[in-house]
Amino acid sequence: MGQHYGVDYDRFISNAGDSQERWEHRQAAIRQYKSGGALLDLGCSSGSFLASLKGQNWRLFGVEMSPEAAKAARAKTGADVFIGDILDAPFAPESFDVITCFDVLEHVYEPDRVLEKVKQWLKPDGVFYMLVPNIDSGEARTFRSYWYGLELPRHLTHFSPESLRQMAHSAGLTELSIESHSNPTVEYSMYHLMTAGLRAIGISRPALAKAPRRGIVGRITRKALRLTFYSVLKKVVSMRGPGESIHAVLGKAQSSYHAR
Repeated sequence: MGQHYGVDYDRFISNAGDSQERWEHRQAAIRQYKSGGALLDLGCSSGSFLASLKGQNWRLFGVEMSPEAAKAARAKTGADVFIGDILDAPFAPESFDVITCFDVLEHVYEPDRVLEKVKQWLKPDGVFYMLVPNIDSGEARTFRSYWYGLELPRHLTHFSPESLRQMAHSAGLTELSIESHSNPTVEYSMYHLMTAGLRAIGISRPALAKAPRRGIVGRITRKALRLTFYSVLKKVVSMRGPGESIHAVLGKAQSSYHAR
């Protein structure tokens, strides 16, 4: 599996995760339950989310498989970052007020065991905030095997809100909120579809992570497509089912949660 990750993949993910607006929305979701304490980010990559919390009321921790990305996260945030598999992280029970896991659980071999670890690491009133692609989304139904969210072979498990709810319940976690949010990737899904069509006539195309930077003509064309074709396609796809991303907030115990 290691050959399917690497420098190109790390760069692609890091570039996609530098939107401050994106992190502000996730901070707002956390503030509904907690406003400070010890926070662990599973699969923290180069630390963009942790960096958005730096200087606030958080003690920052992370887990990251890539040594290069972990090093960048430490330098950027000062967080205590464990390098390796989530299941091997040596954190003590009941260490964290908040654990986050953004677009990571679909990558692990044993997501049920990860949820059990999360329960163990959370304080009694702690919260777990996670995002995964939604296999029951309108986009997945439309593009099927060409849906970008499949991300084969790196995505090992595909979740619907109901399957995630059942797995969380089995791990002893309480559902506080499970919602489908819009996170359209029709442009990337179309890239996969067109790549397959070109391959059928003998024309090869680089993987998304290795695609060269666009020149000015390419950027203008892409912008025009986004304003016309892709805009219409997103609306059509959204009518076929719920959003492409599942946002779930889970608790360790039944109780009332308030920001503190």
